[in-house]
Amino acid sequence: MSDLERFFRRLVTNLASSDPARLHRPLPLTEVYQSIMPYRTNRRALGLDTSEDYELVLLRLAAGEGGFARTEPEDARASFAREARSTHPDLDILHRFENVLLTLGADSLERALGPAPELNDDHPSPSPSPDLPLLDLPEMTEPEVALDADLPEPESMASDSDSPRCLYCGGALPGGRVVKFCPHCGQHQALTHCPECQSELEAGWRHCVNCGAAVAPR
Repeated sequence: MSDLERFFRRLVTNLASSDPARLHRPLPLTEVYQSIMPYRTNRRALGLDTSEDYELVLLRLAAGEGGFARTEPEDARASFAREARSTHPDLDILHRFENVLLTLGADSLERALGPAPELNDDHPSPSPSPDLPLLDLPEMTEPEVALDADLPEPESMASDSDSPRCLYCGGALPGGRVVKFCPHCGQHQALTHCPECQSELEAGWRHCVNCGAAVAPR
Protein backbone atom coordinates (compact mmCIF):
# COMPACT_ATOMS: atom_id res chain seq x y z
CA MET A 1 0.00 0.00 0.00
CA SER A 2 1.40 3.40 -0.98
CA ASP A 3 1.78 6.34 1.44
CA LEU A 4 -0.99 8.16 -0.42
CA GLU A 5 -3.47 5.28 -0.20
CA ARG A 6 -2.64 4.74 3.49
CA PHE A 7 -3.20 8.48 4.09
CA PHE A 8 -6.58 8.35 2.31
CA ARG A 9 -7.70 5.25 4.21
CA ARG A 10 -6.77 6.88 7.53
CA LEU A 11 -8.76 9.98 6.57
CA VAL A 12 -11.79 7.83 5.75
CA THR A 13 -11.40 5.86 9.01
CA ASN A 14 -11.29 9.04 11.13
CA LEU A 15 -14.36 10.50 9.43
CA ALA A 16 -16.30 7.23 9.64
CA SER A 17 -15.67 7.02 13.38
CA SER A 18 -16.52 10.67 14.16
CA ASP A 19 -19.09 11.87 11.59
CA PRO A 20 -19.83 9.41 8.74
CA ALA A 21 -22.07 11.91 6.93
CA ARG A 22 -19.01 14.06 6.17
CA LEU A 23 -17.57 11.29 3.99
CA HIS A 24 -19.85 12.51 1.22
CA ARG A 25 -19.51 16.27 1.78
CA PRO A 26 -16.69 18.66 0.77
CA LEU A 27 -14.04 18.97 3.49
CA PRO A 28 -12.11 22.20 4.14
CA LEU A 29 -8.41 21.48 3.59
CA THR A 30 -7.52 23.31 6.80
CA GLU A 31 -9.77 20.99 8.83
CA VAL A 32 -8.08 17.90 7.37
CA TYR A 33 -4.66 18.78 8.82
CA GLN A 34 -5.87 20.70 11.89
CA SER A 35 -8.67 18.58 13.35
CA ILE A 36 -9.76 15.60 11.24
CA MET A 37 -6.32 14.04 10.84
CA PRO A 38 -3.53 16.12 12.45
CA TYR A 39 -0.02 14.74 12.04
CA ARG A 40 0.70 14.63 15.77
CA THR A 41 -2.02 12.08 16.56
CA ASN A 42 -1.87 10.08 13.30
CA ARG A 43 1.84 9.81 12.48
CA ARG A 44 2.19 6.26 13.82
CA ALA A 45 -0.76 4.91 11.81
CA LEU A 46 0.46 6.75 8.69
CA GLY A 47 4.04 5.50 9.07
CA LEU A 48 5.41 8.98 8.31
CA ASP A 49 8.53 10.08 10.19
CA THR A 50 8.26 13.87 9.89
CA SER A 51 5.63 16.56 9.48
CA GLU A 52 7.24 17.39 6.11
CA ASP A 53 6.52 13.83 4.92
CA TYR A 54 2.92 14.28 6.11
CA GLU A 55 2.48 17.58 4.26
CA LEU A 56 3.98 16.14 1.07
CA VAL A 57 1.44 13.31 1.01
CA LEU A 58 -1.36 15.80 1.78
CA LEU A 59 -0.10 17.96 -1.12
CA ARG A 60 -0.29 14.95 -3.46
CA LEU A 61 -3.84 14.21 -2.28
CA ALA A 62 -4.92 17.84 -2.82
CA ALA A 63 -3.23 17.82 -6.24
CA GLY A 64 -5.62 15.07 -7.34
CA GLU A 65 -3.01 12.32 -7.61
CA GLY A 66 -4.56 8.87 -7.91
CA GLY A 67 -8.08 10.30 -8.14
CA PHE A 68 -8.55 9.95 -4.37
CA ALA A 69 -10.06 13.43 -4.03
CA ARG A 70 -11.34 16.36 -6.09
CA THR A 71 -10.01 19.78 -5.10
CA GLU A 72 -11.81 23.07 -5.53
CA PRO A 73 -11.15 25.73 -6.68
CA GLU A 74 -9.35 24.42 -9.77
CA ASP A 75 -6.59 27.05 -9.65
CA ALA A 76 -5.59 25.79 -6.19
CA ARG A 77 -5.53 22.17 -7.41
CA ALA A 78 -3.40 23.13 -10.43
CA SER A 79 -0.94 24.97 -8.18
CA PHE A 80 -0.73 21.99 -5.83
CA ALA A 81 -0.11 19.67 -8.79
CA ARG A 82 2.73 21.82 -10.16
CA GLU A 83 4.37 21.98 -6.76
CA ALA A 84 3.95 18.23 -6.14
CA ARG A 85 5.78 17.51 -9.42
CA SER A 86 8.70 19.82 -8.63
CA THR A 87 12.06 18.56 -7.37
CA HIS A 88 11.82 20.53 -4.11
CA PRO A 89 8.12 21.17 -3.36
CA ASP A 90 7.25 24.28 -1.38
CA LEU A 91 4.95 22.78 1.26
CA ASP A 92 3.84 26.21 2.50
CA ILE A 93 1.59 26.36 -0.56
CA LEU A 94 -0.93 24.27 1.41
CA HIS A 95 -1.56 27.29 3.64
CA ARG A 96 -1.67 30.03 0.97
CA PHE A 97 -5.10 29.34 -0.48
CA GLU A 98 -8.31 30.11 1.36
CA ASN A 99 -11.55 28.10 1.18
CA VAL A 100 -9.96 25.05 -0.47
CA LEU A 101 -12.35 22.06 -0.39
CA LEU A 102 -11.60 18.35 -0.85
CA THR A 103 -14.33 15.96 -1.99
CA LEU A 104 -13.48 12.27 -1.56
CA GLY A 105 -13.69 10.23 -4.77
CA ALA A 106 -16.66 7.85 -4.77
CA ASP A 107 -14.75 4.83 -6.12
CA SER A 108 -11.78 5.36 -3.80
CA LEU A 109 -14.13 5.86 -0.86
CA GLU A 110 -15.91 2.57 -1.60
CA ARG A 111 -12.59 0.72 -1.71
CA ALA A 112 -11.36 2.38 1.48
CA LEU A 113 -14.48 1.32 3.38
CA GLY A 114 -13.79 -2.28 2.37
CA PRO A 115 -10.97 -4.59 3.55
CA ALA A 116 -7.37 -3.48 3.16
CA PRO A 117 -5.64 -4.71 -0.03
CA GLU A 118 -3.25 -6.88 2.00
CA LEU A 119 -6.24 -8.93 3.23
CA ASN A 120 -7.72 -9.64 -0.22
CA ASP A 121 -7.12 -13.11 -1.64
CA ASP A 122 -6.75 -12.08 -5.28
CA HIS A 123 -4.39 -14.92 -6.14
CA PRO A 124 -5.89 -18.39 -5.58
CA SER A 125 -3.58 -21.34 -5.20
CA PRO A 126 -2.54 -22.74 -8.59
CA SER A 127 -3.69 -26.17 -9.69
CA PRO A 128 -1.09 -28.97 -9.97
CA SER A 129 0.86 -28.86 -13.20
CA PRO A 130 -0.48 -31.38 -15.75
CA ASP A 131 3.08 -32.12 -16.83
CA LEU A 132 4.01 -33.59 -13.46
CA PRO A 133 2.76 -37.01 -12.30
CA LEU A 134 0.60 -37.01 -9.21
CA LEU A 135 1.95 -39.12 -6.35
CA ASP A 136 -0.23 -41.89 -5.00
CA LEU A 137 -0.25 -40.79 -1.38
CA PRO A 138 -2.09 -42.65 1.38
CA GLU A 139 -5.38 -41.13 2.45
CA MET A 140 -4.94 -38.78 5.40
CA THR A 141 -7.39 -38.95 8.25
CA GLU A 142 -8.30 -36.01 10.42
CA PRO A 143 -7.01 -36.21 13.99
CA GLU A 144 -9.61 -36.79 16.63
CA VAL A 145 -10.30 -33.84 18.90
CA ALA A 146 -11.97 -34.19 22.27
CA LEU A 147 -15.28 -32.34 22.14
CA ASP A 148 -15.08 -31.29 25.76
CA ALA A 149 -11.56 -29.89 25.51
CA ASP A 150 -11.16 -26.26 26.58
CA LEU A 151 -9.85 -24.77 23.39
CA PRO A 152 -8.48 -21.20 23.55
CA GLU A 153 -10.39 -18.58 21.68
CA PRO A 154 -8.50 -17.48 18.52
CA GLU A 155 -6.93 -14.07 18.85
CA SER A 156 -8.21 -11.41 16.52
CA MET A 157 -5.93 -10.85 13.59
CA ALA A 158 -7.18 -7.32 13.08
CA SER A 159 -4.93 -4.57 14.36
CA ASP A 160 -6.37 -1.63 16.26
CA SER A 161 -3.55 0.66 15.13
CA ASP A 162 -6.00 2.41 12.80
CA SER A 163 -8.60 2.99 15.54
CA PRO A 164 -8.99 6.59 16.80
CA ARG A 165 -7.20 7.15 20.10
CA CYS A 166 -7.46 9.61 22.97
CA LEU A 167 -5.31 12.73 22.53
CA TYR A 168 -4.24 12.50 26.18
CA CYS A 169 -4.02 8.92 27.49
CA GLY A 170 -3.78 7.14 24.13
CA GLY A 171 -6.68 4.81 24.91
CA ALA A 172 -8.77 3.42 22.04
CA LEU A 173 -11.95 5.38 21.36
CA PRO A 174 -15.25 3.76 20.27
CA GLY A 175 -15.64 3.61 16.48
CA GLY A 176 -18.68 4.46 14.38
CA ARG A 177 -19.88 7.33 16.56
CA VAL A 178 -19.00 10.88 17.60
CA VAL A 179 -16.73 10.78 20.66
CA LYS A 180 -16.48 14.03 22.63
CA PHE A 181 -14.88 12.66 25.81
CA CYS A 182 -12.45 9.79 26.40
CA PRO A 183 -14.12 6.85 28.21
CA HIS A 184 -10.80 6.10 29.95
CA CYS A 185 -9.53 9.46 31.26
CA GLY A 186 -12.55 11.72 30.64
CA GLN A 187 -10.62 14.35 28.64
CA HIS A 188 -12.39 16.36 25.92
CA GLN A 189 -11.26 15.24 22.46
CA ALA A 190 -11.67 18.51 20.56
CA LEU A 191 -8.36 20.08 19.53
CA THR A 192 -7.78 23.70 20.46
CA HIS A 193 -5.86 26.28 18.49
CA CYS A 194 -4.02 29.50 19.28
CA PRO A 195 -6.39 32.50 19.03
CA GLU A 196 -3.65 34.47 17.29
CA CYS A 197 -1.97 32.14 14.76
CA GLN A 198 -4.27 29.05 14.85
CA SER A 199 -1.43 26.65 15.71
CA GLU A 200 -2.39 23.45 17.56
CA LEU A 201 -2.18 23.67 21.36
CA GLU A 202 -1.29 20.87 23.76
CA ALA A 203 -3.39 20.38 26.89
CA GLY A 204 -2.17 22.56 29.76
CA TRP A 205 -0.21 25.06 27.64
CA ARG A 206 -0.37 28.68 28.80
CA HIS A 207 1.46 30.12 25.78
CA CYS A 208 1.57 29.25 22.07
CA VAL A 209 4.92 27.76 20.99
CA ASN A 210 4.59 29.38 17.57
CA CYS A 211 3.76 33.03 18.36
CA GLY A 212 3.98 33.19 22.18
CA ALA A 213 0.40 34.37 22.64
CA ALA A 214 -1.13 33.70 26.07
CA VAL A 215 -3.81 31.02 26.06
CA ALA A 216 -6.19 29.71 28.68
CA PRO A 217 -5.07 26.22 29.81
CA ARG A 218 -7.50 23.36 29.29
